Amino acid sequence: MYEKQPKKLLIVNILDILQKYTDANHRLSQRNIMDILLKEYEMTSQGKSIKRNLMDLIDFGYNIEYRTIVRRFPVKDKSGKFVYDPDTGEKKTVENEMWTDIYLVRDFDDNELRLLIDGLLFSHHIPYDDCKKLIEKIEGLSNEYFKSRVKHISIMPNDKLDNKQLFLNIELLDEAISKNKKVTFKYLEYDTDKKMHVKKREDGTDRIYLVSPYQMVAREGKYYLICNYDKYDDISNYRLDRIKDIEVTSEPVKPFKKLKWANKTGLNLADYMKKHPYMYSSDDVQVAFRVVLPMISDVIDMFGTGVRFSDKDENGVTVTTTTNERAMEQFALNFAPDVMVLRPERLRKKIVEKLKGAVEAYEV
Repeated sequence: MYEKQPKKLLIVNILDILQKYTDANHRLSQRNIMDILLKEYEMTSQGKSIKRNLMDLIDFGYNIEYRTIVRRFPVKDKSGKFVYDPDTGEKKTVENEMWTDIYLVRDFDDNELRLLIDGLLFSHHIPYDDCKKLIEKIEGLSNEYFKSRVKHISIMPNDKLDNKQLFLNIELLDEAISKNKKVTFKYLEYDTDKKMHVKKREDGTDRIYLVSPYQMVAREGKYYLICNYDKYDDISNYRLDRIKDIEVTSEPVKPFKKLKWANKTGLNLADYMKKHPYMYSSDDVQVAFRVVLPMISDVIDMFGTGVRFSDKDENGVTVTTTTNERAMEQFALNFAPDVMVLRPERLRKKIVEKLKGAVEAYEV
């Protein structure tokens, strides 16, 4: 005989059952819930108390779906004998409303949870251990059926960065941005020993960066801080996973609209991200370049739908847009000869010289 448990545990256990075993494709009846309570929680219960607790959960705000069925049961007297209607001679019956197809409606469906997990797996900025813990928490938002289907997810790579300060960095930067305060930090970079080291000054001491933070953004699996390095009046981008020992100062930030490339306006994040596909820091420039037709999708992926196309023929099309100069240079070098810069002439000549230098290096 199972030991009786406090009645207040019943509603907690019913909720746990719904969370573990139900969704729109997996539903339970009152009888199913009673059986699971007995098997897994060593708790006996009646159909009426199951229904009453389900109604309480709904009153508490849980989104529980169900289907009602009505059954008729014969009436028995105290001795257990059937009661008959004296007029008709038939057994007296009573209606009993029961719930079936019961399930908990979830905030995230399985496809959305898998998308979140994939985003973590392919991120490069979240340390391995933190990523693993986050995936386990996301799995906990669904049920046993989802957990059994994600066992085949690829193991995370061992070369993920292991900057334990990432989430603290995000918290402190969020505070600094909200309060319009500058921050200081050290910055990490790899050396030939394949380990991260703090960047140094010429005298060998740790280099301390003083910046005005404006926004944190994600680009191709990495977090960046858009900011102003205090010595200059331009915009810089730093990887959040390479920032170390960040401190919020009492010094107010340098207003963004006073910076060199701000055009006396505030930060337009959508426009900034469109013009900085590689998160390089340099002047914006209006460019015209020629691409082969199969690269039209790549152009839109990189520079957005604001580009202008012209002079299309069977060999290619001309693209005109305003973007970050270094980003355009990198794009042209990456996809040469399918991308050819036409204007400005200065940038065109610079790319030509780099391509010549690459050929000469291979011919040595």
